[in-house]
Amino acid sequence: MTAPLLEIDRLSIAFTTRRGDIPAVADFSLSVATGEAVGLVGESGCGKSTVALGVMRDLGRTGRITGGTIRFRGRDLGTLSEPELRRIRGNDIAMVYQEPMASLNPALRIGRQLMEVPRLHRGASRAEARDLAREMVADVGLPDPDRILNAYPHQLSGGQQQRIVIAMALMSRPALLILDEPTTALDVTVEAAIVDLVKGLGRKYGTALLFISHNLGLVLEACDRICVMYSGEAVEQGPVRHVFDRMRHPYTQALFRSIPLPGADKTTRPLETIPGSFLMPQDRPRGCNFGPRCTHFKAGLCDAAAIAMRPVPGADDHQARCLRFEEIDWQSRPPAPEATAPGEVGAPVLTVSGLRKYYEVSSGGLFGRRRRKLVRANETLSFEARQSETLAIVGESGCGKSTLAKVLLGLETATAGQVLLDDREVQETPIQKRGPRAVADLQMVFQNPFDTLNPSKRVGGQILRALEVFGVGATRRARRERMFELLDLVRLPRDFADRMPRQLSGGQKQRVGIARAFAGGARIVVADEPVSALDVSVQAAVADLLMDIQRTRRTTLIFISHDLSIVRYLADRVMVMYLGHVVEIGSTAQVFAPPYHPYTEALLSAVPIPDTRVEKTRIVLEGDVPSAIDPPPGCPFQTRCHWKDRVPNGLCARELPPMVELGSGHRILCHLSAEALGEMEPVFRLAAE
Repeated sequence: MTAPLLEIDRLSIAFTTRRGDIPAVADFSLSVATGEAVGLVGESGCGKSTVALGVMRDLGRTGRITGGTIRFRGRDLGTLSEPELRRIRGNDIAMVYQEPMASLNPALRIGRQLMEVPRLHRGASRAEARDLAREMVADVGLPDPDRILNAYPHQLSGGQQQRIVIAMALMSRPALLILDEPTTALDVTVEAAIVDLVKGLGRKYGTALLFISHNLGLVLEACDRICVMYSGEAVEQGPVRHVFDRMRHPYTQALFRSIPLPGADKTTRPLETIPGSFLMPQDRPRGCNFGPRCTHFKAGLCDAAAIAMRPVPGADDHQARCLRFEEIDWQSRPPAPEATAPGEVGAPVLTVSGLRKYYEVSSGGLFGRRRRKLVRANETLSFEARQSETLAIVGESGCGKSTLAKVLLGLETATAGQVLLDDREVQETPIQKRGPRAVADLQMVFQNPFDTLNPSKRVGGQILRALEVFGVGATRRARRERMFELLDLVRLPRDFADRMPRQLSGGQKQRVGIARAFAGGARIVVADEPVSALDVSVQAAVADLLMDIQRTRRTTLIFISHDLSIVRYLADRVMVMYLGHVVEIGSTAQVFAPPYHPYTEALLSAVPIPDTRVEKTRIVLEGDVPSAIDPPPGCPFQTRCHWKDRVPNGLCARELPPMVELGSGHRILCHLSAEALGEMEPVFRLAAE
């Protein structure tokens, strides 16, 4: 057998703080073979990125390796000098980070930044570096390489920026590429394209991949093996499909049960959240780190001594850090909670008719004649949202979802059309001119809980401030009691009122944001990607919390998301947007089954599903979303649609399609005939079907 390309053996990493050393990684072992793709998964804080930075020997001033070894091509990286490490970094081992703009210099053109790599690592001439940069830009699937090379980072979309960072990492043909959450902030279609790109380039150049992600569906699609981490340790690893089908650690099982797989239902089959909370490294228990949260924990056994990885019979290289995996019934499930009756959907509380939102922008030279152009962010939107209903709005970045939310909340005013909140027109009333009751009726939960709380104010004080603004409570004592009731509502202990935001986890911060949104008795809550920044286990808890509050208060929830898995689980109806238009709207069951709008079909095909039983048809969208300044004529989707050849006389490129009624409120914006729509097949199906 040949030696692995990367071999991590019993690695331990600690960070020095004023309170002493914090053990971030302990007794971690993993190997990566030449040309192999290994996925590293787990909740935030489990040590995934710390392992990657340990491999790069980039732990900063406070981090250090306290035990074990990291060998690359047989050489112990811990014994190498700084000049030797510099020759390996970027040349033999490269890393792609989560946020592409953290790796790109906004003041330099893309070509210059790409050319630095071969000039630094290979001593290439300027012409050779330019040729290689052009070749790599084409390899990562970007059109018009010369235009891209002359562009600045801000002139590229997020997906294009991430492709450039991947091209930069591959410029020196590294033997190992580490990808740390490279698709987290990207649309589902761009995410799928990046995964296809990475797999293809790995095969082309023979590059090994260490793919760090919390998205188990992506790991299934991109990797050969998987390693699951919890609290600084590897708790299970092995071939991807074997681990997915025969998981043998309770934490791995708990992760899967907190994901909305096909068949999950918010009323009959709700998600199973992981009990308890993630312990800080300094608070790890004796024995099994997962013990305090494990439903299979056995006192006197699981907490007696440190637990080592053990081989799982039936598959090569499958190991688990569990003493009881032979005796656990892995097919059993805890008693299901009593099925919750779906909330009775009431009359429309929000009616949008012919809504348009245009922005005027200037273009032209500094001394030349400036031209005024229109950005058509929302184009003739019409829909209703009903009491106690969850209406999901989905689509790629730039489709107009967030602009619509701003108009509803009064942060922007409409260019044309009508927005009725009950019987009140609000489309032309900015938020500063809306009364306290109107503001309280329509509230928002934002995407990033870290940016929505004042870091210098205590949690209780921030909720009290919202109550004051909404005019709730005649006295401070009454408002304080109401504040405690809101903490109870979002299932946070009352003593959290005295905590600062920095003392809360991401999921706890998001719960505070939800409490503040409901402080005035909101009737409509716009949730803009409220769980996308959270771990899958925390996502399940926050999603179910929103559903519970909605059922008890009969709130209308407008749920904006690009994660179609959570949309399928939560939503009663789904509205699909593309380039400012509503291209499909209907119940969740209607939108997730054929016939689809061609854009919806492509979105569904890009969803990564962590289930080996699901067979999926992959539909690749060519190109990017067109500019809202210069939208294409005819159908907004016609430049990327693979069905348009079925429409005669080039109609798609000439005329905007009508909104076609398919039955029972299911409508699509499309020229396709009923016969063509009837030929559509499901994008994914169970293998047994």
